[in-house]
Formats: sequence, structure tokens, C-alpha cells
Amino acid sequence: MGEEVEQHTFTGADRTRYRARLRRCLDAFARMLRESHFEFERPMTGLEIELNLVDEHGEPTMCNARTLEAIADPDFQTELGQWNLEINVSPRRLNGGGAKTFEDDVRASLNAAEANANRIGAHLIMIGILPTLRQDHLTGASLSLNPRYALLNDQILAERGEDLHIAIDGAERLRTTCDTIVPEAACTSTQFHLQVSPAQFPAYWNAAQAIAGVQVALGANSPFLLGKHLWAETRIALFEQATDTRREELKAQGVRPRVWFGERWITSIFDLFEENARYFSALLPICSEEDPFEVLDRGDTPSLHELRLHNGTIYRWNRPIYAVTRDRSHLRVENRVLPAGPTVVDTMANGAFYFGLVRTLAEQERPIWTQMSFSAAEENFHTCARNGIDAAIYWPGLGTVPVAELVLRRLLPMADEGLRKWDVDADERDRLLGIIEQRCLTGTTGATWQQRRFHRLFDTTAMNRSDALRSLVAGYRDQMHTNQPVHSWPP
Repeated sequence: MGEEVEQHTFTGADRTRYRARLRRCLDAFARMLRESHFEFERPMTGLEIELNLVDEHGEPTMCNARTLEAIADPDFQTELGQWNLEINVSPRRLNGGGAKTFEDDVRASLNAAEANANRIGAHLIMIGILPTLRQDHLTGASLSLNPRYALLNDQILAERGEDLHIAIDGAERLRTTCDTIVPEAACTSTQFHLQVSPAQFPAYWNAAQAIAGVQVALGANSPFLLGKHLWAETRIALFEQATDTRREELKAQGVRPRVWFGERWITSIFDLFEENARYFSALLPICSEEDPFEVLDRGDTPSLHELRLHNGTIYRWNRPIYAVTRDRSHLRVENRVLPAGPTVVDTMANGAFYFGLVRTLAEQERPIWTQMSFSAAEENFHTCARNGIDAAIYWPGLGTVPVAELVLRRLLPMADEGLRKWDVDADERDRLLGIIEQRCLTGTTGATWQQRRFHRLFDTTAMNRSDALRSLVAGYRDQMHTNQPVHSWPP
């Protein structure tokens, strides 16, 4: 959805032409897979972090355009809500100190951005959902000014045909209605990218799906929405509902949601792109003039515009990516399950755990996904979103087991082995995976810290709910700037 778009109305002819061109892109992609058109000899990793903008009181501030001008860094860009920004970190390899340079570069960029944002009264905060968001923030006036966001909003609501209904039952109960997709902007995430070969892709995607629940449990950081204490990672439920184009009748008919865990293990990346074309209508039927077969016939690399644009409006928690860099095409798994924050070092620890564990699982002789059903992986995912670090999930050979016990007994050694295969230095492996270990031993994640802080303020002082949430955000922001891992934050 990062592409610039200008067209604002679509006809039936536009949609028919787009469908035909999408299927032509799919055929061209199949040919590229057969003819090995992809670069993968030196696999790269990438990182994106979505951020919130707040004022001095911890309230969201609608000034991302002015903040971007003040930051003046091309690595930063707008997101859906005017209180959102995103930083895209340059891709790199994990070996040769790459893991440490990721952390150093992100910290330097965020510190510089924070200093520049402060000049206009804004502050950057990495958190899954900003606790001080209110219903009056979730209106069309809060959409970022780029026309693509208004167009996406209009198309989702037109396809749905009625207002969005958000219903989440957690520690408390939330029911609300919204006539825009702005609630999606409340969900700020971290995305890890891993470049793989076509042959490797199915194993890495399946492995990422298998561990998605564990990732969410360890990284949960979104317990509050519109003042209510809900799931440990409320962002999962909110994102699934805030971009749902289906009316109740379509849900009953089994129509797939656009925010999708999936429904089966795969044997080829083609499976995912083919599902996209078969199950989902076009939200943005904007066609290019490129014929991908003509481009292939002359020995060049096609952009596959329609395939990429369509894929960008289907929000799989682990999404396939086709991209072209310096006229060479490559494939990536985009891991989208984690919230932003709490700190840069926590983010890097989450990345180390993911990159290491997914490699070990992808290369096992007896893959984990041959030992568990896909529905079990999906159930694990939502159980961990609800319960966070306290969740118990199914794992082959162990049955139902607490997540913390599973990580300590089984998964941390696997993550270490995978990082060793990526040639990550032993000291760096120990430092980052040690943070994951301490989260499990202390039972402390961003979500549990927020919950404890809020209830200490709200339950034991004279603060009302709004004041307690503002104080929570202020304390969170102070601790975030220390870059100390969340398990070590004072209560």
C-alpha cells in the first residue's frame, strides 16, 4: 500500500481489465519460478517500525506531515493515521556485525527524529496501541493527507457496505462502531523481512506461521484500546476487524477476511499469490502499461505491478513479497505479527529470536508443520494474542504447554542454533536471546508492564482512568528512551 495512487473512481471495465492483468502477472510469475529468475545467494534482512506521535501530555497529535518535514529523513514516511509514522531501515545481512548495526542505526535514526520532532511539540513513541487514543480520534479527519489513504478507506467501506463494528472481549469489554478505517491506524507494528529462494520460501513461511503465536506472546505490547483493558495484544483483534470488508452474511458464507492467518500449509510461494487472485476482489484496480511477458522475452525483470498492488491490500500475518531491486527480482517473507516497541533493544531481541528460530525450523529434517495441524497454529496465535506471556499452547511432542516453558526448554536453543547458522557472533546471540529468556523468567512483556502500571495508578490512587492512562504513557516514554529491555523496567 506504499505506492502513490491518483485515480479516485473505478468502473466495472477497470475491474475487469485489472483482473485479467492480475492473472497475466500470475502466469508470468509462474514462468519466473520455472526459469529461476530470482536473486538469493546473499540473503538480506529488513526491518520496518511504525510509530505513534504524542504531545507533552501523552495524547495523540495529528501532525505527521509537519513532523516529516522537521525530521527530513527519507527513511521515514507517513502511515494511515495522522499520528503515525513509519521508519524503513536499510536491509542488510545478519553476519559480520549486521545484527548490532541494525540496533545502532535504528537508535541513531529514532534519536535524531525525536530531537527534530520535539521542535514542533511532538514526541515519538513505540507501542502497539497508544493507550490514550479516544473515540473522537478515530474519524475521517485523522486520515493522513496522502490521497491513497482516503482511496483505500473509500474502497474498503464501499465493499463492506456498512460501518465497521469493533467487538473485543478481554479483561474488559469493548463495543464500538466507526464509519472509517481509521481504527486500523491504532495498530502500530514491527515488520521483519527475510529474503529467501523460491525453493526455501514454503519452509520459511510455514515455520513463521507455526511460531507466530509464540512471537505474539513474547512481544505483546497492546493491552489497551479506547481506555479499555482488553487482550495482551489487542492489536491482533483490532486489525482483523478494522479492515474487514465482509458483512455478516459473507462471513457466514465462508468468504475469507483480508487480514488473514491463512488456512493451510503451503508447498510453493505461488500458492499464496494464486489464493490472492482467487479469493479477493481488487480494492485498487489500477493497471500499469507493462506486459510482463514482453519484459521477460527481452531479458528484463517485470515489475508485476498488479500482483504487487493486490498483495499489498491483503494483510496476511506472514506475507509473501515479490520485489525488484537494481533490476533483479527477489522474494521475501514479511513477518507482521509483532507490535512496535517497547524499546529498540527489545525489538532487536524479537528479531534475533525470529530470524534464528525460523531458520532452524525451516531446515529440520522432520518439519514442525508435518506434526501439527494448521488450525492448531492459528488457535495458538489467537490464544497468545489474548493471554500473552501467560498463554498455554499446543506444541508437538509436548501437548499443551505454557509459552514461557516452551521457549525456555525448547525454542531458545533452536533460535541460538539458527543465529549461529546466520553467523551472528556468540556475544550478540547471548545478549539478545538473554532478553527473551528474562522475559520468560520474569513474566514481563510490554503488555504486562502496562497492565501493572495502569492498575497501580488507577486502583490505588485518586486518578481517574484518563489521567492514569496519560501517566502510563509518560512513564512508558521515559523508560523507552533508556533503551533498557522491558523486563528490567521498574514497576
